[in-house]
Amino acid sequence: MGEVSIRYVGGPTAVVEICGFRLVTDPTFDAPGDYPIGNRKLVKTAGPAVEADETGAVDAVLLSHDQHPDNLDESGRAYLARVPLVLSTPAAHGRLGDAVTALPNWETYELGERLRITGVPALHGPEGAEALAGEVTGFVLHGDAVPTVYVSGDNASLDHVRAVAERFGPVDVAVLFAGAARTPLFDGAPLTLTSEAAAEAAQILGARHVVPLHFEHWGHFSEGADTLTEAFAAAGLSERLRLLKPGATFTE
Repeated sequence: MGEVSIRYVGGPTAVVEICGFRLVTDPTFDAPGDYPIGNRKLVKTAGPAVEADETGAVDAVLLSHDQHPDNLDESGRAYLARVPLVLSTPAAHGRLGDAVTALPNWETYELGERLRITGVPALHGPEGAEALAGEVTGFVLHGDAVPTVYVSGDNASLDHVRAVAERFGPVDVAVLFAGAARTPLFDGAPLTLTSEAAAEAAQILGARHVVPLHFEHWGHFSEGADTLTEAFAAAGLSERLRLLKPGATFTE
């Protein structure tokens, strides 16, 4: 089994090294501040621990969605131009053009001879959220003698997690976008996994390791490191949780 390492940049952004490839999730490298989204704004409270120029040569970006500045900011958009491959939703391809390769749900992109990347469903909020929140995707990295890594993207649906587990479980590493993001958009319903749901997702997936992302550095997150620690302890899963400090790396 090959090695996988995940370096936490901040927010939803991490550098994933697997099977000789370097991948970046949802690139966000802007400074703290207010970021408009429609007639609302999102508030970023901390900048990245790793600057864009410090990620090294990257083979692909795994972009869960392009329509929200906490998942793709201005620096992130510029970053896409320097990466040979960006995998994301068909909607992102429609907006960003040939800079993005669409990866619909359950379709697979082969990166080299060993690593496969499959797009998987994600729902950015409660049932029916897609009409307002837009299309979002997750990813599964897999292959022969390759660790199986699930990257949830901004997903709040455990039903989608179950669908991933049915096809790919158990997984070696689950990269879960947590934080229970809440805005007025859906009367405060969580737009991403709550801490309790993240622990349940870990059980569903049979994940040996869980690396949370997107649970801090933005004002609309309602749960963080403390609630993740409590939820995983309550579920008897503390030994699976890999909470990283910004800039730190997990290696399996």
